[in-house]
Amino acid sequence: MLQTKPTQQKTPAELTQSFGQYLQTALDSVSAQEKNVHKLNDQYLVGQVDVTKVLIASEQAQLSLQFTSQIRNKVVEAYQEIMRMQI
Repeated sequence: MLQTKPTQQKTPAELTQSFGQYLQTALDSVSAQEKNVHKLNDQYLVGQVDVTKVLIASEQAQLSLQFTSQIRNKVVEAYQEIMRMQI
């Protein structure tokens, strides 16, 4: 039988911090992927890496950047919607 732990309600400040940490982790990941692409590109130029590895890493970095950009756009839209609300 599964035991469930009582869930603790997080405060808005904790949720904001958690979301902020999530975004920071996502940005760090995108940055690391970009650095990896540059490293692989340099290795390709001297003949150490196959072009397919460079292309795959480049596409992954591009998709991550697009995903992060879409998250940013949704956050901005949500903020704008909240600002338009009547109190």
